Amino acid sequence: MTPPVFDAAFAEQLTQLIRWRRDVRHFDRRPLAPTDLQWLFETAALAPSVGHSQPWRFVRIRSVGLREALAAHVDTASTAAAASIADADRRARYAGLKLHGLREAPEIVAVFCDDDPVAGHGLGRATMAETLRYSTVMAIHTLWLVARSRGIGVGWVSILDPDTVTAMLTTPSGWSLVALLCIGYPTAPAAEPELEHRQWQAREAPRIVER
Repeated sequence: MTPPVFDAAFAEQLTQLIRWRRDVRHFDRRPLAPTDLQWLFETAALAPSVGHSQPWRFVRIRSVGLREALAAHVDTASTAAAASIADADRRARYAGLKLHGLREAPEIVAVFCDDDPVAGHGLGRATMAETLRYSTVMAIHTLWLVARSRGIGVGWVSILDPDTVTAMLTTPSGWSLVALLCIGYPTAPAAEPELEHRQWQAREAPRIVER
C-alpha cells in the first residue's frame, strides 16, 4: 500500500489546527450529530498506546440527573479551590473564570484508563505502569484535535475528586479516571487561550535542556 503524502500546505494546516485548539468552556447547546460523536471515539482510538494496549474507556453521560450531580460536585470543588488561594487579587481572578460547561455542553464524556487491560499482554509497562495513563491522554489529545478540525470544542474539567466521580459513574473496578470532558460547539472562536486572554497565565516558550 502506498502511504499518503503530507505536503507543506497540509503541514501548515496541521500547525494551525494545533495553534487553534482550545480548552472550551462556553458551549452552544445545539446537539452533535451521533455520527460525529462516534467518529470522534473511533478516531481517538487510533492514538498510540504502550504495547498496543488501547487502555482508554469512554463513558458517555446521558442522565440529566447525573450531569447535574457532576456539575454540583465540580462547583463545590471549585469553591474549595478558590478558598485555598492566598493572594486576594489572584483569588478574585479565579472567581471570575468560567471553569466548566457541564450544564451547557451537549455531550459529557468521562475518560477512564483500564489499569490492567488484556490487550497488549503487558508489553512495555512492566517498569512504567503509568504509560497506560499516558496512552489514555494521547487518545484524549487525538480526540481534541480531530474535534477541532470539525469545529467541535472540547473542555477538560479537572477541578474534581476522582474517587467521587468514579463512584457516581459506577465503572468497573480497575478503571481509573483520567478526564471529564465537555464536548460541543463553542459559542465563538477564540484566537488565544481563555486563561491567557483573562491574564491568568501567558503561554511560555518551550524549555529545552541539553546534556
